[in-house]
Amino acid sequence: MKIYETATAPNPRRVRMFLAEKGLLEQVEFIQVDIAKGENLTPEFVAMNPMKKVPVAVLDDGTSLAETMAICRYVEEAHPETPKLLGDTPKQKALIEQWLRWVDFYLMTPVGMCFQHTSGYFKDRMNCFPDYGQDCYGAAEKFLEFLNEHLKTNTYLLGDEFTAADINAFATVAFARVVKLRIKDEQTYLQAWFDRINSRASAKV
Repeated sequence: MKIYETATAPNPRRVRMFLAEKGLLEQVEFIQVDIAKGENLTPEFVAMNPMKKVPVAVLDDGTSLAETMAICRYVEEAHPETPKLLGDTPKQKALIEQWLRWVDFYLMTPVGMCFQHTSGYFKDRMNCFPDYGQDCYGAAEKFLEFLNEHLKTNTYLLGDEFTAADINAFATVAFARVVKLRIKDEQTYLQAWFDRINSRASAKV
């Protein structure tokens, strides 16, 4: 399998961490895409992913898979013998899906919108509205407060079980630094959770 990615972007990092936790990182060829130069806008890339986003996985039979969790789901189903990060029972799978959506809707999306609308990184290819970006910053701040409260009584997002939801949240919290959103000193439970995951080998890939 080949994965087209931008190593500094949060979604490719989610996939790399997922693969590392599954023990499969060395089996994948990674190809870097320079989104600053618009390499994701070329006809060749658009043929793989019409949405023009990274990452994209190309399977051995030539099938292209876009979207972070679609790639992770394929890996999980193709390698069920390795640690299950997307759940084993119906209840686990449902709870992980719930958290994945919460992280995407209430953290990754506002952080991403804040970055796109306030950084100027994409000003040559989209209309930017800084006020909207700042509003998204506030929404992400509120979700970090929610996470800190939740983690008072939970080691990971699903209690004592490390899952893909933790990977996604961790990568997003780390990425949020690009918009100067950081864990506050008083958010000690959130910081302990972040440090716990940051100590894992997968956080270094």
